[in-house]
Amino acid sequence: MKKLSKKFYARDPAQVAQELLGYILVRKLNKKALKGRIVETEAYYGKKDPASRAYKGKTKLAELMWSSPGTIFIYMVHNNWLFNIVTGKKDQPSAVLIRALEPFCGIEHMKRKRGLGEIKKLTSGPGKFTQAFGLTKAKYHGLDITNIKDLYVVSGIKKFEVRRSKRIGVSRDLSRNLRFYIKGNEFVSR
Repeated sequence: MKKLSKKFYARDPAQVAQELLGYILVRKLNKKALKGRIVETEAYYGKKDPASRAYKGKTKLAELMWSSPGTIFIYMVHNNWLFNIVTGKKDQPSAVLIRALEPFCGIEHMKRKRGLGEIKKLTSGPGKFTQAFGLTKAKYHGLDITNIKDLYVVSGIKKFEVRRSKRIGVSRDLSRNLRFYIKGNEFVSR
């Protein structure tokens, strides 16, 4: 399977967010690999999006949203790392938040990282998945996901129905439904 290119991410965040569904996030750990199918995403825009980190301008927290497409943008909310990938064009802030994965490779490692035995709770939310995969700001923030060897996205299945809704945990939102998820998938966040 081939890694997704910068060209894939260099588009409108809503389009990227929807098309990432069904694709596989891979994290290499020595001789092991953690893999999960992306089952839920959210799109974020720039200064006109009140839910975006870029809403208040090019602050220290949000400055990576102005980076090149494919840049990994990680920040903390409620003591959880949230994993985003910058989209669109450089200097026009937008990103996609990966909200949930369906794990299928490296599950025992994920269980240890999360301190859980129940598979359905391993990666069914943005903080859960980053903990299970060991994704932190110190390790990946600012790196180009299209150009690193131990973390990348590859194509996957596309036989499912996509649903849309308002973004989760957002008090001031745009009028568009910018949360995308695979209908009926048990790993979509609740």
